[in-house]
Amino acid sequence: MDRNRWTWFEGLALFAAVMMVINLYMGLIRAPDPVNLQTEVTRKAQHIFYYHMGMNVMAGLGLTLNFLSSVVYLITRRRFWDMLARSAAEIGVVFGVGVIVSGSLWARPTWNTWWTWDPRLTTATITVLLYIAYLMLRNAVEDPNRRARFAAVYGTFAYISVPITFMSIRWWRTIHPTVFGGSNPEAQGAFTLGPTIRQAFMFSMITFTIVFVTYIVLRMRYAHLEERVTALREQILLKLSHSAEAEPVKGGRP
Repeated sequence: MDRNRWTWFEGLALFAAVMMVINLYMGLIRAPDPVNLQTEVTRKAQHIFYYHMGMNVMAGLGLTLNFLSSVVYLITRRRFWDMLARSAAEIGVVFGVGVIVSGSLWARPTWNTWWTWDPRLTTATITVLLYIAYLMLRNAVEDPNRRARFAAVYGTFAYISVPITFMSIRWWRTIHPTVFGGSNPEAQGAFTLGPTIRQAFMFSMITFTIVFVTYIVLRMRYAHLEERVTALREQILLKLSHSAEAEPVKGGRP
């Protein structure tokens, strides 16, 4: 019965895997090299853009979902929203780290350095560290109700860093490219989205969104199993406690 219930998830996971394989083809092979970049190395490195942006969107979706779930939990105090907030934060952190790593791989041939204290890089790193602290906070509090409450408050305020990170390349002097919503003449590695590049980019965004949904469903499924195991453990401990208390009564005095 339980396996039949989750058959649709297996199909979703398979669909996400197929989409990711096609996405690799679209980004690495089908999408042409940008013609307005100076060297062959930077033109090849620009293909990282499709996956860097995809992970960026997934990280943003995860942290936004964490914020919304945290707010709803504070209003309703339902455990579902706490589990969703935790799941979204974990996914957001994983792909946030992926954004920083892929960005460094792109920066080395483009900026000739693995790291620079650019406003976008700095704010993105601070955001990831804030949510790593969020996960550490959850592990530090044992009482589930207090843990959920403290995490929800923290997650609500930590989300301020997300729009700051997004707007950093529009507010401050930066060499990070602004592909959408503006242009920065000093940005190194900026390029325009031609028809084929835009097609590959949109396919990548759709693919990563499907992957995000798949991960959320998988993590929530695991969270529900954790809740069931915890409830069963508490029931067993309660029965053992009652049995231990009743044992002297049954045995009587020697």
